[in-house]
Amino acid sequence: MPLINVVLTLIVVGVVLWLINTYIPMQSTIKSILNVVVVVVVVLWLLYGFGILNHSGDIHMPVVK
Repeated sequence: MPLINVVLTLIVVGVVLWLINTYIPMQSTIKSILNVVVVVVVVLWLLYGFGILNHSGDIHMPVVK
């Protein structure tokens, strides 16, 4: 996964989340739940993207040489 794609995706997700939090009126508990769900999804996407977590659920630590 190219680093530029990761950075651009994180920027887009952050801007969209900020726009939703700023301009859509919601109860504060719903905003908190939405923020937590987005953060968890982004962290899982990053773990899959960098190969630390695979689709069978096994955790693989990258080998540093």
